[in-house]
Amino acid sequence: MRNLIIADAQDITRLGLKYLTNDIKGIDVVHEITDKNELLKLLSDNSNAMVILDYTLSDFSSLNELQILHERYPQADWLLFSDELSDTFLRDMQANRLPFSIALKSNEVSEIRDAVVSTLVGDQFLCKRVDNHIRTLTRSLQDSLDNHLTTTEREILKEIALGKTTKEIAADRNLSFHTIITHRKNIFRKLEVNNVHEATKYAMRAGIVDVSEYYI
Repeated sequence: MRNLIIADAQDITRLGLKYLTNDIKGIDVVHEITDKNELLKLLSDNSNAMVILDYTLSDFSSLNELQILHERYPQADWLLFSDELSDTFLRDMQANRLPFSIALKSNEVSEIRDAVVSTLVGDQFLCKRVDNHIRTLTRSLQDSLDNHLTTTEREILKEIALGKTTKEIAADRNLSFHTIITHRKNIFRKLEVNNVHEATKYAMRAGIVDVSEYYI
């Protein structure tokens, strides 16, 4: 049995979710809250709770802040339940490999219920609309990348994302250190990024680096 925390600023949403989850097995106590401070207090006493959060109406300042909270309470499972989530949010969530479930308030009741049941047992759930949209974003990003980077630049970007140093890349390719530096500068310029971390996130979003490969 797990406690459920419903974090939403809208009264009608909290009431609706409480009614929807009333007969779902595995839920013990249901807590209803409206802001981040209340959520922090509840998580400190319910570290393995399931959280249903409307991120867009919450007082979280960024995805990074939500990620930190997730890392602090790794046993908690999260279902993000909002009207919409921005493309930037979805891309960053994928790039950072965050296992949040997502359902939209416009989804059918049956799909929302499926999202709750899946998240409750620790499985990530993406509603069909969000899953399809993420796939479209990935394809669009890949197409954009294909139009900007040469084959060699794509290969070097992958090597950079996998943690190879400039010297290692140069040695593997039998190229000079300065040639790889030039490639690196061109890649960063074309992608409009400033550092390796940003370039790596871009490579992961575009599918150049597989998430499982990155974490080996």
